[in-house]
Order: sequence, then structure tokens, then C-alpha cells
Amino acid sequence: MPASLQTLILLTLSNVFMTFAWYAHLKDMNNQPWIVAAFASWGIALFEYLLQVPANRIGFSVMSLPQLKIMQEVIALSVFIPFAVLYMKVELKLDFLWAALCLMGAVYFMFRESV
Repeated sequence: MPASLQTLILLTLSNVFMTFAWYAHLKDMNNQPWIVAAFASWGIALFEYLLQVPANRIGFSVMSLPQLKIMQEVIALSVFIPFAVLYMKVELKLDFLWAALCLMGAVYFMFRESV
């Protein structure tokens, strides 16, 4: 399997854990003290790091650091939008599309061949 595909898969899975660690407590633990939510998030984040660290090491073998970061940001938005709409019940707005288009511009500039 190509390194870039391995990176994509691992970063996508990592971002699922990251998104839940960062935001799910706002819905599921709203009545708990923040410290309880912080420890629960920290526990979820462990799984994120177990995927993210190898993903970045693999990706860095075939991509530059800026390319790797932009890839992660696009994946983060791709994971966050379904999470926000389906899990957190946030209204889907056109602003998500505009944000995605801005990120696509960033992808273009990071991955284009140097002139």
C-alpha cells in the first residue's frame, strides 16, 4: 500500500478520535465537572496519538511537512462536518462549503509543483 494512502487512512482514523476527544464531551458530559471531561478526552486522545504519530512518520517519508499539515487539515474538516451535523446536530450551512473551498486552495498551493 502506498505511503500516502497509509497516511490518509491513519490520519482519518486519528481525526475521528481527535474530534470525539475535543468535542463529544460538550454533548455527552455537559453535566460533569470539566476535569472529568478532560480526563475522558485525554483517554480518547491516546488512541488518536497511537494513529497520528505513525501516520505522520509514514507521510513525512513521501511529503513535505507543509503538505502533511494541509492534508491533516482537510481530513479534519472532512471528519468534523459529518460529526457536527450527524452527532452534534449542528445545522448544515453553506459556510462549510466555503471553508472546504478555502482548504482546497491551500491544498493546491502546497501540492503544486514548484515553478
